[in-house]
Amino acid sequence: MSAPEIAAIIVNYNAGAELERALRSIADDLADHAWEGVVVDNASIDGSGAAVDAFAANVRLARNSTNVGFARAVNQGLAATSAPHVLIMNPDCRLMAGAAGTLRAILDTYPQCAIVGPRILNPDGSMQGSARGDPDMLTGLFGRTTLLRKLSPFLPIAKRNIVVDEALRGGEESVIVDWLSGACMLARREALDAVEGFDERFFLYWEDADLCRRLRARGYHVRYVPGATAIHRVGQSSRTARVSAIRAFHESAYLYYARHVAPAPLNPKRALARAILFARCRLQLLAAAFR
Repeated sequence: MSAPEIAAIIVNYNAGAELERALRSIADDLADHAWEGVVVDNASIDGSGAAVDAFAANVRLARNSTNVGFARAVNQGLAATSAPHVLIMNPDCRLMAGAAGTLRAILDTYPQCAIVGPRILNPDGSMQGSARGDPDMLTGLFGRTTLLRKLSPFLPIAKRNIVVDEALRGGEESVIVDWLSGACMLARREALDAVEGFDERFFLYWEDADLCRRLRARGYHVRYVPGATAIHRVGQSSRTARVSAIRAFHESAYLYYARHVAPAPLNPKRALARAILFARCRLQLLAAAFR
């Protein structure tokens, strides 16, 4: 049996039927390749991990007794696999035909490229905005899902935060970006090893931005590849723990900001960021309580 060329890692948490669809898309797209996979299950209670049984020829299930978070679970998957290319994908995401091959071709073309990511679409076909500029204080106002960006997508700050449309207009085969969504990315294992994988202090959210930034600091770059496509049904796992997900988002946002934007412990921007994120978190929790 040939050594695996690609390792697929999925972190599952109550993803329901989405996990089976994700695995099916990977199995179909990698049918002509030697591949291995591991689903790291973070103590799901919906029985979704049973979907792995149908793919037992290639995929193993690793069960955690507690939810250890996304970053730590991905690192578990890295330790359990050995292929030189690593596909990291959410259970509520699925590959379109040819995506893996297209991503791998770009990754192999550029030796200093650590990660490539596809064009990610919502189920209705709209762009999700998976290639982005480095987060800063204004990201909370002009980020992917904010009202200000939807009202003024033409502003430079909005274009900097979401760079997908700019990349597509140029017609390039691939384009260098600051960071890519961890919902679906293909990475070079040796690059992940160089930075010791994901930072496990990020329980959920922003670990992908942190990873890409640390890789760039080591001389690597990341590329967006619009010729490869994935469909992502956002939030299928977090819907079962909405309050925890909201808190994790804001805690991780502060961790990223303190580490990369205001690294000095006494920088007053830290206190401002903490206050803004605390207020935003409280508002979102309040809104969630009335849904």
